[in-house]
Amino acid sequence: MTDMSDDRTALDRARDDFRAEVLDAGLLVDAGEPGLYGRSGVFDDLVDRIAAFASTGFAELGAERLRFAPVFPRREFERTDYIVSFPHLTGTINGFVGSEADHKSLVTARAAGEAWDSWLSPAETALVPAVCHPLYERLSGTIPGDRVYDLRGFCFRHEPSNDPMRLQAFRMQELVFVGDPDAAHEFRTVQCERQLRGLVELGLDARLQPANDPFFGRTGRFLARNQLADEAKLEVIVPIYGDLDEGTAVASGNRHGEHFGDTFGILLPDGSAAHSTCLGWGLERIALALIRTHGVDVAAWPADVTRLLAPAP
Repeated sequence: MTDMSDDRTALDRARDDFRAEVLDAGLLVDAGEPGLYGRSGVFDDLVDRIAAFASTGFAELGAERLRFAPVFPRREFERTDYIVSFPHLTGTINGFVGSEADHKSLVTARAAGEAWDSWLSPAETALVPAVCHPLYERLSGTIPGDRVYDLRGFCFRHEPSNDPMRLQAFRMQELVFVGDPDAAHEFRTVQCERQLRGLVELGLDARLQPANDPFFGRTGRFLARNQLADEAKLEVIVPIYGDLDEGTAVASGNRHGEHFGDTFGILLPDGSAAHSTCLGWGLERIALALIRTHGVDVAAWPADVTRLLAPAP
């Protein structure tokens, strides 16, 4: 007879066990909501070392380093069309702009245990869903030629989960190419293979495969099929939970075509829209994949991995 006392799947249990393991080891700290964590010093240092590994591995590209806040103007967020394709992942910011009477009503409702957020209004900012999004407005106009940018920062996606590989707030490292269409295509092709090799060097059982973003709704399913067919998105997949699922993406390479060039008026010297492409590293995901592979005692990791992730002198 089947035991109905636990309706979780083997994959659910594997995810819960891994979460308990990293929490018990003190690497992550439960921050009170699914997918939200504090980071220990050991874990945060590991993320910094992975980011440095990603940047220095591509240093010859001469990327310009930029860092943006985890919030950016709502008007720029709307221009990216993210809300059209991913409303279920979006996070916007509300603030109080009411009168003293409105404030009194808010406080009264709160004291009564009632909802008080109806007294808040949309603010002029939104949470950054992809670390490259604040870049494009800064590039509006004619660019002199091909450009490469090194970006890093926190992103937000409203995707609560107990799987430690799926966070609501996480850091991304990106290399973004903006320029000639053929060069943009070649950049993604060549650099994605290098991205994969670097992660394999760290001991990860990684593979590169075509993928699609989690577009929303019926139209989204059509977009996902096109994205797969065009191989516009490639992901580096690592089997965190063995053969219980298809693996978890820890890095990616994305061809945007002329989408951002058209939207933000980024032009080449001949007046045509610039094309863009980006390589992304999910820093917490890579850290957790390494922990899953090499163990929670980071100091006891293999010497070759430790050497590759050694802090810069």
